[in-house]
Amino acid sequence: MTYSPANTIWVLLGAALVFFMQAGFAMCEAGFTRAKNTGNILMKNLMDFCIGTPLYWLFGFGIMFGAGTALFGWIDPFIMGDYSAVLPAGVPLWAYAIFQTVFCATSATIVSGSMAERTKFSAYCIYSAAISLFIYPVSGHWIWGGGWLAEMGFHDFAGSTAVHMVGGVCALIGAKILGPRIGKYDKDGKPRAILGHNLSIAALGVFILWFCWFGFNGASTVGMDSDALITSAGLVFFNTNLAAAVATLVTMIFTWLRYGKPDVSMTFNAALAGLVGITAGCDAVDPFGAAVIGAVCGLAVVLSIGFFDRVVKIDDPVGAISVHGVCGSLGTLLTGLFATGVSTEKGLFYGGGFHFLGVQCLGVVATIAWTAVIITVVFLAIKKTIGLRADAADETMGLDRSEHGLPTAYAGYAMMPDSSFEDMETVPQPVPAAAGEEALRKPREKAPEAPVYTRVQIICRPGSLESLKAAMNRIGITGMTVTNVMGYGAQKGKPEYYRGTPVEVTLLPKVQVDIVVSKVPVHQVIDTARSVLHTGHIGDGKIFVCDVENVVRVRTGEEGYDALQGD
Repeated sequence: MTYSPANTIWVLLGAALVFFMQAGFAMCEAGFTRAKNTGNILMKNLMDFCIGTPLYWLFGFGIMFGAGTALFGWIDPFIMGDYSAVLPAGVPLWAYAIFQTVFCATSATIVSGSMAERTKFSAYCIYSAAISLFIYPVSGHWIWGGGWLAEMGFHDFAGSTAVHMVGGVCALIGAKILGPRIGKYDKDGKPRAILGHNLSIAALGVFILWFCWFGFNGASTVGMDSDALITSAGLVFFNTNLAAAVATLVTMIFTWLRYGKPDVSMTFNAALAGLVGITAGCDAVDPFGAAVIGAVCGLAVVLSIGFFDRVVKIDDPVGAISVHGVCGSLGTLLTGLFATGVSTEKGLFYGGGFHFLGVQCLGVVATIAWTAVIITVVFLAIKKTIGLRADAADETMGLDRSEHGLPTAYAGYAMMPDSSFEDMETVPQPVPAAAGEEALRKPREKAPEAPVYTRVQIICRPGSLESLKAAMNRIGITGMTVTNVMGYGAQKGKPEYYRGTPVEVTLLPKVQVDIVVSKVPVHQVIDTARSVLHTGHIGDGKIFVCDVENVVRVRTGEEGYDALQGD
């Protein structure tokens, strides 16, 4: 066999990009879940790749690409057999083997998101192994390895069904058997929003995945040494990007109209939904078809997440079931409608008959049935033996500590206020007179020998802190204590939405600033604070004033007025 350097490097580059998708999945799952489980999630995303790689080498590749029957390849430990019949033109065996290995790992890692925050790590390792060992390879043989679906003309170019829907079905069955996280539903079955702890990391994960998807889809041409392959790769890249962008726009607009504000995390999910949906037919549809597929997936992911969360009551912290399972199947079916006939039969909307669409439907149903039955057996076997779910106490504590002995994934990390406003010029704003203000300005009738030190406690919005600090410094206040607190006033918080679920925001994030003054007049501190914090809207904050009996500087032992001054 003559090898093609262009084809080989193209496949290897694609394998490297698809491998890097593990980082994207890790960031998404960690960001969309709580900080106390971050280490556990990162560990699982590392281990599903490390478990799947040797198992796919030992058995998975042979099962998937062996020239056995239409249902099953062959058992070929260490990939020792002859695979020349299935190798792409000019691509060496080991280049193709690593390319397929990283696809297998992608299917396995999808499941961890839907089962996050409550699954035993040992159970995860076992079911991840089962997916890489035989669940993914068998259905992969049907679709890509010359099996019965391939013989019928089923088209799944880069894995909407073979990779993503398989992972999504496993995620659905696992989350259902596992049950929801503690506190996800109230006694009436109403869902509670459990916010992800780091949307910045989640956004980074989405961008990594989007970037790597060009390798996932583009390199699936498995060649670049002909004009036809170069043209196909260009179309694949364009369609991949277009579908993701359209899906994201549609979800942003839809959630904006539905909830009054564009949902951030749902919009991130939409980008992935569009990528998953276009993966099956990115080589077979034109840009118009890609845009429609993206739009459908953008709508479907919102409706699907709400359906599983509120109707079926399956707790999926990251939306893996909807993104990969629902949109993977939709993208495969829509290929049967929008295929232009370049690399497949024509779709129904382009003059083709119902045959191609029927084959696409059959492939989706057959793959769902195979995956659902086998993964159910695996999950139930784990549940009856070592147990699938972590103990309630461990789940409440966080799996970082209970499963890995890790006190926190953010050791030494503290949230610091943004210092970019340190030098901001604060312009005093006119504010209405407050009841009781004149009483505060009256001199206190205290004996000279018993001076009064006054504590001014200011509760305000976090975003107002830097303006307040700058204003206090200008009037001579050089010391303060700042605490991040949660609370509410008479308005009892306000309703918001997270991933379509109402969030009972009864405790709003606030900042508490404590200042003890003696030299600076109290009324000046109050007036300055009010001028900075006043917007006229509910939630501007409160100021509390009380007497302090004495102040002691620990370092020198100075008391009273002297203890409040600088050296």
